[in-house]
Amino acid sequence: HLFAHRNFVLSTASGLFIGVAMFGALGYMPTYLQMAYGKSATVAGLLMIPMMGAMLTTSILAGAQVTRSGRYKTLPIVGSAIIALGLFLMSTLSVDDALWRVCGALAVLGVGLGLSMQILVLVVQNAFPLREVGTATAANNFFRQIGATLGSAVVGSLFTARLHDLVAERLPEAAGGGSGGAESSLTPEVIAQLPEPVRQVIVSAYADALTPIYLWLVPCGVIATVLLLFIREDELRTTL
Repeated sequence: HLFAHRNFVLSTASGLFIGVAMFGALGYMPTYLQMAYGKSATVAGLLMIPMMGAMLTTSILAGAQVTRSGRYKTLPIVGSAIIALGLFLMSTLSVDDALWRVCGALAVLGVGLGLSMQILVLVVQNAFPLREVGTATAANNFFRQIGATLGSAVVGSLFTARLHDLVAERLPEAAGGGSGGAESSLTPEVIAQLPEPVRQVIVSAYADALTPIYLWLVPCGVIATVLLLFIREDELRTTL
């Protein structure tokens, strides 16, 4: 009977699409930073702080705003639209861009996630009596995890196929000769040891294989935005 509730269906479907976009976008960004900018794994992880910081800050501010006003519909709509914008900005990145542009795009994505993800959980929890809140929350999280799994799998498959084709096209001597998919061994450590002309070719192929996929994820944010427009803003409960 959970699926007979309008707000549950809309917020859960939106969470699924946001999960696809979020995990599809972030799964390969640390490796991209290592490949394109020569950063260590530790530094690449730390460069994700702009996204996490923006997400943390906007989550706190959004929660405070909902508590103060009792209105919760607008925030996830705006957040989903900002997620689509962040994905678009990530799709425009190239290996020649300054590092601040990458961090800026990640921060935009973090703002969108902070405005939407936790509020969607609140919408679900506000839709059911207390005895069903745990079940509804778990179901909502379950479908978000499905979205995360789909996003990681789809982006990984598309990226691998594109990288194989681009390496074979731009560096045929590396992809041929019975090497059997040489791109599978292109770790950041290996790339750093290659001659500069070869390294540049492989790094550009890596970037060209990854960043256009972010543009393909933009519709996930757009679909989530459209779905959330139809949420009914019920009165926010203030007691158990």
